[in-house]
Amino acid sequence: MTTLQRKESNPIAHLSPEDIEEIGRELDAIRDEFLAIRGEKDAAHIRRMIKIQRRLELASRATLMLSVFPPAWILGTAGLAVAKILENMEIGHNILHGQYDFMRDPKIHSTTWEWDHASPAEQWKHSHNELHHKYTNVVGRDNDLGYGIMRVDEQQRWTKAHLGQPLYNLINALLFEYGIAAYDLELGRNLKTKKRRNNPEFRERLRAVGRKIRKQATKDYLVQPALAIPVGLAVGNPVGAFFGTMAATAVANVVRNLWSHSVIICGHFPKGVETFERTSITGETRGEWYLRQMLGSANISGGKLMHIMTGNLSHQIEHHLFPDLPSSQYAQIAPKIKALFAKYELKYVSGPMIVQVASAWAKVIRLALPNREPAREIDHSIPPRHPAEVGAGV
Repeated sequence: MTTLQRKESNPIAHLSPEDIEEIGRELDAIRDEFLAIRGEKDAAHIRRMIKIQRRLELASRATLMLSVFPPAWILGTAGLAVAKILENMEIGHNILHGQYDFMRDPKIHSTTWEWDHASPAEQWKHSHNELHHKYTNVVGRDNDLGYGIMRVDEQQRWTKAHLGQPLYNLINALLFEYGIAAYDLELGRNLKTKKRRNNPEFRERLRAVGRKIRKQATKDYLVQPALAIPVGLAVGNPVGAFFGTMAATAVANVVRNLWSHSVIICGHFPKGVETFERTSITGETRGEWYLRQMLGSANISGGKLMHIMTGNLSHQIEHHLFPDLPSSQYAQIAPKIKALFAKYELKYVSGPMIVQVASAWAKVIRLALPNREPAREIDHSIPPRHPAEVGAGV
């Protein structure tokens, strides 16, 4: 059964097992309601986003051919960063979730889409769709919770190595697409032993990542800078044109990485978001799975532009409840989900991006240090985190 990490307060103590299953039935009804209206409006949305993104990227790369001139460098860099964010967040992430497979368009389908990212789409779909969404906020099983490199809960044993986790998190943010590729490969586990390092499946996956990174690097750091050389020759500065364009593309990639990292860390790490025990999915019911998504996710408040630039992961709660529904529906779904939270007296965690980012980073820093008080062991002296544990000897 779903079991929250044991702390002083229990946000679901007032719920009975019957309440939890009723929540599941109500959420299934909401899902069915929006599946029934899924259609051309959603298809038009993703096609429009793809058209806007491609035009913006093309215009930005064309502008960077003039990158030897500072205004063009700034404009081209900003435009390319936005284009890369749109491609990763609102387009790639959502298409790879299968949200638009209903269109049966072979060009916009989770089985054929390849994105502008270091991680090959197939590997990302496994680590994200099949693992993260299955083990949402389960400590030790969800790699998105701390990216496998950070302490994420007070009950985890603290070591001196955790003192560096703010730095680890910053480096991960700057190089986020490569960090995602690394834990898609489960490098920490697969490099431990010679047997795992030589595993044919792992080696093939490693080669696939290498091929993808080479392809991305060639496009961004060789082909694009080379296109600026003719303008550089015309003004007597071909070297400056080449390396200026290379730097512009690097900056755009870093901006995209920082933004993506900020959005993702806001989804599962701010104050008020719950974590779950490693064994929590054993015997988990449909209602309990829904409840874990509700308590283990957080939203970012903002306007339509914010929602688009986050790939609608500003509606992280709704996304985790219904990951295969089109992201364009989340804004309509959100009021119904918020009302359900209120009905069952649960906390709907949401806030402006700056507040959520600050909250997440505060948690990273706090957990880098030893606990102020000894961590509570999982024992019977603490009230159970799930009503069904009463009398179950758990």
